[in-house]
Amino acid sequence: MATEVLDAAAAAHEAGHTAETSSGMPQLDITTWDNQIFWLLVSLVAIYLIVTRVAVPRIGAVLAERRGTITNDLAAAEELKLKANEAETAYNKALAAAREEASKIVAAARMDIEADLAKATAKADADIEAKTAVSEKRIAEIREGAMESVTEVAKDTAKELVAVLGGKADARAINAAVSARLKG
Repeated sequence: MATEVLDAAAAAHEAGHTAETSSGMPQLDITTWDNQIFWLLVSLVAIYLIVTRVAVPRIGAVLAERRGTITNDLAAAEELKLKANEAETAYNKALAAAREEASKIVAAARMDIEADLAKATAKADADIEAKTAVSEKRIAEIREGAMESVTEVAKDTAKELVAVLGGKADARAINAAVSARLKG
């Protein structure tokens, strides 16, 4: 039995060795080309069917979905751009209206302030005129009082001078002389 196993192993080894050395690469063996071409065609048909029935529709669906998403996004962006332009136009109009309203308010306030200033100036002028009239009246009274005092002092001084020089002073003559001298 041991010898049978050894003989079979040796025969198998010799057969494999002869097959390896005699045929070379199995793909280049002309006797198996029919079989290789058949399986190549079966593989190509299977790959074609898988690609056309499964992969291409899925890729097409993804591309169509992306195309739809891009188209929708572009439409939404265009719509938002139009809304933004409208909002900017409305903002500019509102800003111009607000500026115009502010200038009207400023002009009205300026007119009110000028009117108040004119009233205050007129009142101040009237107060100044009234005080000036009172002051002028008082100054006139003071001048008049001063002139009377000067006249009295001049009369008294003239009497005293006449008396010191040894004469008798007549009150009428002294009054006439002082009055004549004060007139100029």
